[in-house]
Amino acid sequence: MRAMILAAGRGERLRPLTDHTPKPLLEVGGKALIIHHLEALAAAGIREVVINIGYLGDAIMAALGERHGACRIHYSDERDGILETGGAIVHALPLLGDGPFLLVNADIFTDFPWATLLQGDDRPAHLVLVPNPPQHRQGDFALSGARVALDAEHRHTYAGIARLHTDLFRPYPALRAPLAPWLRQWIAAGQVSGSLYRGMWLDVGTTERLQAARAWYTEK
Repeated sequence: MRAMILAAGRGERLRPLTDHTPKPLLEVGGKALIIHHLEALAAAGIREVVINIGYLGDAIMAALGERHGACRIHYSDERDGILETGGAIVHALPLLGDGPFLLVNADIFTDFPWATLLQGDDRPAHLVLVPNPPQHRQGDFALSGARVALDAEHRHTYAGIARLHTDLFRPYPALRAPLAPWLRQWIAAGQVSGSLYRGMWLDVGTTERLQAARAWYTEK
């Protein structure tokens, strides 16, 4: 199974840190966020990783090269125009091959156990949800047993972690498009399973949350 790390965005809320450093290369514990992901994926047995690059993509390629540890890296180039999360995956399909792949947003920090996603179920998508953080108390989706639902009393936040099948994306053109509306369509069609992760997880979208990640790493 391959994995894809979404790493093309600018990170406006992290400026001025991201004026000259792409968000995935910001460090926690002396190590870039994206390297934490690569090491965790490698520990789970992933050997091929696709990274989409856009803003300051040259810096990401220079930092990582074609291989990091056990992971061979393939770059999906969006430097001429960022395609957002949905379009990015469609654009990267030739690199992802056929079958399921793991997906992670580069700008989260987590100790999620990736090996738990390597075994699939009968649905083509599986989303990992987390308890709602202070900045997103309304949540995104609910869980009805092992199935993700759009509406319920208790909603959780999408963690930016998923297992998705490439067939889901083949009907879409490689144009700029967010992933969230497609997820809602698939959820409404009963195609999405899910699980709730209660371990360490932070959306490193602001300088304050970046500092929180660094503090957690120091104290662990």
